Amino acid sequence: MSFRKYLDEGKRYVELNDPVQASEKLYKAAEEAVKALSKVYAFDVYKEVEEEGKWTVTLLFKSVERMAVKLGDEVRRYWNTAWTLHVEGFHETRLESSYVAGSIKDVEELVKLAEEREERVKHR
Repeated sequence: MSFRKYLDEGKRYVELNDPVQASEKLYKAAEEAVKALSKVYAFDVYKEVEEEGKWTVTLLFKSVERMAVKLGDEVRRYWNTAWTLHVEGFHETRLESSYVAGSIKDVEELVKLAEEREERVKHR
């Protein structure tokens, strides 16, 4: 799904020493992963999104909170890493490439969870 594409783009931007674009692509990978995971692990939030017609920051954080109960607190850490990239790396342009590179692992873990969920759905 699109989360893998964004993750790969983020890694490429790290290699190109562009921490701003890397931060945004990595955040987008995490955001898309959270949205996909919420269909199963935070369905009440997913229903709210359907009713409102869009995702909001509040609903993304609410979804992560619900998922952390079911998948473990690591999910919260992965999301917090992505959020830091989004705010400090993209919007505020305060992060260096080395910091962004060190954040890839958390985003990868979140994407991995979403990909595993997608695979299970495919094989049903």
